[in-house]
Amino acid sequence: MEAGVACKLNYPTWIESERFGRNSTGSLRFSRIAKQEHKARLVVSAHFPVLTSSNRFRSVSFEVSCSSSKNFSASTIETGSVHAPYDEALVLKNKSLEVEPYLNGHSIYLVGLMGSGKTTVGKILSNVLSYSFCDSDVLIEQEVNGMSVAEVFKLHGERFFRKKETEVLQRLSSKKQLVVSTGGGAVVWDVNWDYMQKKGVVVWLDVPLEALAQRIAAVGTHSRPLLHYEHGDPYTKALKRLSYLLELRGKNYAKANARVSLKEIAGKLGYRDVSGLTPTEIAIEALQQIEGYLKEEGGMVIAGL
Repeated sequence: MEAGVACKLNYPTWIESERFGRNSTGSLRFSRIAKQEHKARLVVSAHFPVLTSSNRFRSVSFEVSCSSSKNFSASTIETGSVHAPYDEALVLKNKSLEVEPYLNGHSIYLVGLMGSGKTTVGKILSNVLSYSFCDSDVLIEQEVNGMSVAEVFKLHGERFFRKKETEVLQRLSSKKQLVVSTGGGAVVWDVNWDYMQKKGVVVWLDVPLEALAQRIAAVGTHSRPLLHYEHGDPYTKALKRLSYLLELRGKNYAKANARVSLKEIAGKLGYRDVSGLTPTEIAIEALQQIEGYLKEEGGMVIAGL
């Protein structure tokens, strides 16, 4: 996750090199080459390529050049690094502009276990790409007169729900410029893959089971019908069922065109665990993985490029 930033720093004022120090706030200290017996009028410029780091900041390396009115030829006088705030929204937008030509208007389908953030990340992606967002569970609920997913499971069973899910995906497959949040079990039926990959890119949000269990336990398990089979406290119930579901569906999730591993993102950004990641950081990684897939020959064919 890298970005480049170029800017000019102009100081049209009298300064003394030894008083212009570099500290934790990111100011610069001139080397001895700039020191003169008298004050000099300097014009300073710097280039700032941004490197990845952690804690919402990025390490910025710099190379400073200057010239003055005292016959002081332009030269490089200092190099080093500072920390600068990291603008997630700007990086997200820039990455979306890079991906759009390869995406060519085709839809994005997010798959993953319950609680993996498909809806949250999906809305971010749809917004930055100017796509429409769809939640397949919500569309199913609308078709059954507003009945919740949990109620559908209870009254009609899982198979009825899966049939409705397939019908929804079939309709969505004929449209473009969508970001679709799918149900956790949508990957089980092969026909669903036919619809999602017909003219779309499937992205797997791969979240560590412990993190998923913590998320679900924090908001409650009442809306998760597949967790009702387990016993124990909310965290234990969630972890047991998620482990079973991942074992059951893992090979299906792996069929996705792109995989977004939160564990790998956290490692790259220097976080201790995935809880420190923001949804925007996950969305940026999703765009990077989509771009990588579409640049490959198979992805270009699917995208019609």
